[in-house]
Amino acid sequence: MNKLATLSMLAGLTLSVSGAVAYAASDTAATAANADAEKAAPIEGMLLPFMSPEKGRKLFASKGCVVCHSINGIGGEDAPALDVKTMQPIMDPFGFAAKMWRGAGTMITMQEDELGGQIEFSGEELANIIAFVHSAEEQKKFTVADIPPEIAKLMGHLGNESEDHEKKEHD
Repeated sequence: MNKLATLSMLAGLTLSVSGAVAYAASDTAATAANADAEKAAPIEGMLLPFMSPEKGRKLFASKGCVVCHSINGIGGEDAPALDVKTMQPIMDPFGFAAKMWRGAGTMITMQEDELGGQIEFSGEELANIIAFVHSAEEQKKFTVADIPPEIAKLMGHLGNESEDHEKKEHD
């Protein structure tokens, strides 16, 4: 075999190896994508709710989450702030719900103390709230005006609780 044929064969082999590596890399990426798609594939009998950050913004205030949690510095300080910057960049909503579940005992006690009872959520409502706490765009819109008067009263009451207690003792 002459030098030119050998170089040509080596170049072809190099291209083949490069092609195989590129194919393997794309195949690995495709396999990973398929595995992710497999994880996200619908399961018979399962329905994942539509997630609306806008509805979540309204629910965050109306359900009373804002009494203990804050967004944009608006809300309570008894529980962690839920600003987007405090969230994982990408979070599975079930992971978020699992994190809530781990704190359920404390949250329920606080809800009963602060709100007079446990907050009830449908799956869709919880999905919407999760969407809101992960939406920087929707969080920019959150203001005190979002808080219903009955929840705002509870929040005002929380700040004056010691004063109210002192008044009752003097009466």
